[in-house]
Amino acid sequence: MSKTLTKSKILEVGGKAPDFESLDESGKKISLKQFKGKAVILYFYPKDNTPGCTKEACSLRDRHSTFKKKNVVILGVSKDSQNSHQGFIEKYDLPFTLLSDADKKVQTAYGVWQEKSLYGKKYMGTVRTTFIISPDQKIAYIFNKVDCPNHAEEVLEKLEELNLI
Repeated sequence: MSKTLTKSKILEVGGKAPDFESLDESGKKISLKQFKGKAVILYFYPKDNTPGCTKEACSLRDRHSTFKKKNVVILGVSKDSQNSHQGFIEKYDLPFTLLSDADKKVQTAYGVWQEKSLYGKKYMGTVRTTFIISPDQKIAYIFNKVDCPNHAEEVLEKLEELNLI
Protein backbone atom coordinates (compact mmCIF):
# COMPACT_ATOMS: atom_id res chain seq x y z
CA MET A 1 0.00 0.00 0.00
CA SER A 2 1.15 3.54 -0.58
CA LYS A 3 2.95 5.52 2.06
CA THR A 4 1.10 8.80 2.39
CA LEU A 5 0.67 11.81 4.58
CA THR A 6 -2.41 13.97 4.83
CA LYS A 7 -0.52 17.17 5.72
CA SER A 8 2.47 19.01 4.39
CA LYS A 9 4.33 21.65 6.39
CA ILE A 10 2.08 24.39 5.00
CA LEU A 11 -0.89 22.86 3.23
CA GLU A 12 -3.59 20.55 4.47
CA VAL A 13 -6.10 18.24 2.85
CA GLY A 14 -9.36 20.15 2.48
CA GLY A 15 -7.61 23.52 2.17
CA LYS A 16 -7.57 25.66 -0.95
CA ALA A 17 -4.78 24.78 -3.37
CA PRO A 18 -2.56 27.81 -3.99
CA ASP A 19 -3.06 29.18 -7.47
CA PHE A 20 0.09 29.72 -9.48
CA GLU A 21 1.27 30.86 -12.86
CA SER A 22 4.28 29.21 -14.44
CA LEU A 23 5.68 28.57 -17.91
CA ASP A 24 5.38 25.16 -19.51
CA GLU A 25 8.01 23.48 -21.66
CA SER A 26 7.02 25.59 -24.68
CA GLY A 27 6.88 28.94 -22.86
CA LYS A 28 3.08 29.03 -22.49
CA LYS A 29 1.72 30.48 -19.22
CA ILE A 30 -0.15 27.86 -17.21
CA SER A 31 -2.17 28.56 -14.07
CA LEU A 32 -4.02 26.23 -11.75
CA LYS A 33 -7.27 28.20 -12.08
CA GLN A 34 -7.49 27.36 -15.79
CA PHE A 35 -8.21 23.75 -14.76
CA LYS A 36 -11.12 24.55 -12.43
CA GLY A 37 -13.74 21.84 -12.88
CA LYS A 38 -11.14 19.10 -13.44
CA ALA A 39 -9.14 16.98 -11.02
CA VAL A 40 -5.44 17.89 -11.23
CA ILE A 41 -2.44 15.75 -10.38
CA LEU A 42 0.26 18.26 -9.44
CA TYR A 43 3.50 16.38 -8.96
CA PHE A 44 6.77 17.93 -7.85
CA TYR A 45 10.01 16.17 -8.68
CA PRO A 46 13.69 17.07 -8.22
CA LYS A 47 15.24 16.84 -11.71
CA ASP A 48 14.61 15.81 -15.31
CA ASN A 49 16.42 12.71 -16.60
CA THR A 50 17.35 11.27 -13.21
CA PRO A 51 16.47 7.66 -12.34
CA GLY A 52 13.63 8.20 -9.84
CA CYS A 53 12.12 11.16 -11.69
CA THR A 54 12.19 9.26 -14.98
CA LYS A 55 10.48 6.22 -13.41
CA GLU A 56 7.80 8.46 -11.91
CA ALA A 57 7.19 10.34 -15.19
CA CYS A 58 7.08 7.12 -17.20
CA SER A 59 4.62 5.58 -14.73
CA LEU A 60 2.28 8.55 -15.26
CA ARG A 61 2.91 8.42 -19.03
CA ASP A 62 1.99 4.74 -19.21
CA ARG A 63 -1.42 5.39 -17.60
CA HIS A 64 -2.00 8.81 -19.19
CA SER A 65 -4.83 7.59 -21.43
CA THR A 66 -6.74 6.46 -18.32
CA PHE A 67 -6.22 9.84 -16.64
CA LYS A 68 -7.28 11.66 -19.81
CA LYS A 69 -10.45 9.55 -20.24
CA LYS A 70 -11.38 10.44 -16.66
CA ASN A 71 -10.81 14.18 -17.33
CA VAL A 72 -7.79 14.34 -15.00
CA VAL A 73 -4.96 16.79 -15.78
CA ILE A 74 -1.33 15.95 -14.96
CA LEU A 75 1.16 18.76 -14.31
CA GLY A 76 4.78 18.04 -13.39
CA VAL A 77 6.85 20.75 -11.69
CA SER A 78 10.60 21.06 -11.20
CA LYS A 79 13.18 23.84 -11.19
CA ASP A 80 14.53 22.64 -14.55
CA SER A 81 14.50 24.96 -17.56
CA GLN A 82 11.99 24.85 -20.40
CA ASN A 83 14.73 23.42 -22.65
CA SER A 84 15.44 20.65 -20.16
CA HIS A 85 11.70 19.86 -19.97
CA GLN A 86 11.44 19.77 -23.77
CA GLY A 87 14.29 17.25 -23.95
CA PHE A 88 12.79 15.14 -21.16
CA ILE A 89 9.38 15.10 -22.86
CA GLU A 90 10.89 14.18 -26.23
CA LYS A 91 13.21 11.49 -24.85
CA TYR A 92 10.45 9.68 -22.91
CA ASP A 93 7.42 10.66 -25.03
CA LEU A 94 5.70 12.33 -22.08
CA PRO A 95 2.13 13.37 -23.00
CA PHE A 96 1.58 15.87 -20.17
CA THR A 97 2.72 19.36 -19.24
CA LEU A 98 5.93 20.08 -17.34
CA LEU A 99 6.26 23.44 -15.64
CA SER A 100 9.55 25.26 -15.19
CA ASP A 101 9.77 26.67 -11.67
CA ALA A 102 13.30 28.09 -11.75
CA ASP A 103 12.42 30.78 -9.18
CA LYS A 104 10.89 28.08 -6.95
CA LYS A 105 7.72 30.12 -6.34
CA VAL A 106 5.35 27.20 -6.99
CA GLN A 107 7.48 24.79 -4.95
CA THR A 108 7.60 27.28 -2.08
CA ALA A 109 3.83 27.87 -2.23
CA TYR A 110 3.28 24.12 -1.93
CA GLY A 111 5.91 23.64 0.79
CA VAL A 112 8.07 21.23 -1.19
CA TRP A 113 11.22 23.40 -1.43
CA GLN A 114 12.93 22.26 1.77
CA GLU A 115 16.23 21.52 3.40
CA LYS A 116 17.44 18.06 2.48
CA SER A 117 20.41 16.00 3.53
CA LEU A 118 22.67 13.72 1.50
CA TYR A 119 25.72 12.00 2.96
CA GLY A 120 25.62 14.41 5.88
CA LYS A 121 25.56 17.52 3.69
CA LYS A 122 22.59 19.84 3.99
CA TYR A 123 21.18 21.63 0.96
CA MET A 124 17.90 23.06 -0.33
CA GLY A 125 15.96 20.99 -2.82
CA THR A 126 12.63 19.70 -4.05
CA VAL A 127 10.96 17.08 -1.88
CA ARG A 128 9.16 14.66 -4.21
CA THR A 129 5.48 15.20 -3.46
CA THR A 130 2.20 14.79 -5.35
CA PHE A 131 -0.99 16.73 -4.68
CA ILE A 132 -4.40 15.63 -5.89
CA ILE A 133 -6.43 18.78 -6.40
CA SER A 134 -10.20 18.43 -6.66
CA PRO A 135 -12.29 20.11 -9.38
CA ASP A 136 -13.18 22.88 -6.87
CA GLN A 137 -9.43 23.60 -6.44
CA LYS A 138 -9.10 22.12 -2.95
CA ILE A 139 -6.37 19.75 -1.88
CA ALA A 140 -7.96 16.32 -1.85
CA TYR A 141 -4.85 14.31 -1.00
CA ILE A 142 -1.08 14.63 -0.53
CA PHE A 143 1.39 11.88 -1.38
CA ASN A 144 4.39 12.66 0.78
CA LYS A 145 6.16 9.41 -0.09
CA VAL A 146 6.13 8.36 -3.72
CA ASP A 147 6.75 4.86 -5.07
CA CYS A 148 8.14 6.13 -8.40
CA PRO A 149 7.60 3.10 -10.67
CA ASN A 150 4.07 2.50 -9.29
CA HIS A 151 2.98 6.07 -8.72
CA ALA A 152 0.29 6.19 -11.42
CA GLU A 153 -1.44 3.17 -9.91
CA GLU A 154 -1.35 4.75 -6.44
CA VAL A 155 -2.81 7.98 -7.79
CA LEU A 156 -5.57 6.24 -9.75
CA GLU A 157 -6.47 4.16 -6.70
CA LYS A 158 -6.69 7.30 -4.55
CA LEU A 159 -8.74 9.19 -7.17
CA GLU A 160 -11.26 6.34 -7.17
CA GLU A 161 -11.32 6.18 -3.37
CA LEU A 162 -11.99 9.93 -3.24
CA ASN A 163 -14.72 9.59 -5.92
CA LEU A 164 -12.89 12.03 -8.19
CA ILE A 165 -13.03 9.65 -11.16
